[in-house]
Amino acid sequence: MAPGKSVNGINVEQLFQTVALIQDKPELARFTFRAQNTWIGGTHNRATVKDFYGALTEDDTREPMVFELDEPPVLCGGNQGANPVEYLLVALSGCLTTSLVAHAAAKGISLRQVSSRYEGDLDLRGFLGLSPEVPVGYREIRVSFAIDADLSPEQKTELVQMAQKYSPVFNTITRSAPVVVTLET
Repeated sequence: MAPGKSVNGINVEQLFQTVALIQDKPELARFTFRAQNTWIGGTHNRATVKDFYGALTEDDTREPMVFELDEPPVLCGGNQGANPVEYLLVALSGCLTTSLVAHAAAKGISLRQVSSRYEGDLDLRGFLGLSPEVPVGYREIRVSFAIDADLSPEQKTELVQMAQKYSPVFNTITRSAPVVVTLET
């Protein structure tokens, strides 16, 4: 690859330099991401993302990003934002796509377009406590990718498999990371 060459909008030289740095100093790879949430009223609440820890330093240089969360009226909400389970699909979509594009860039594969669809099935009887047999979360999430690139169907399938292998959100969902919940006193 030529120095500073960009593939799919990713500076591949910088990507490889980052990989080399992390190979030499694994502690650079440890990140802690944060979000805060405040209830507004009804089913409406607001989440904010600003600072994080990574590459051995605290970073609070970006402006806060605000996410409105609510439910549709059929679920007692006011449509003030996407509902939390939709945000889960959005997080999955962003992480799988980013993983696919970055790993394609690292391999020198140019992509013209990547799009995807996400659907998840919920049964509210679990959330409402009406049936102990019904899971509270998604029963299944379906993802479908469309990739426009000069690649065979097998090569496109390999990219989708690579996205799954390296996506932190996909792996968190499918392998269930422990979540510790406490009450501040």
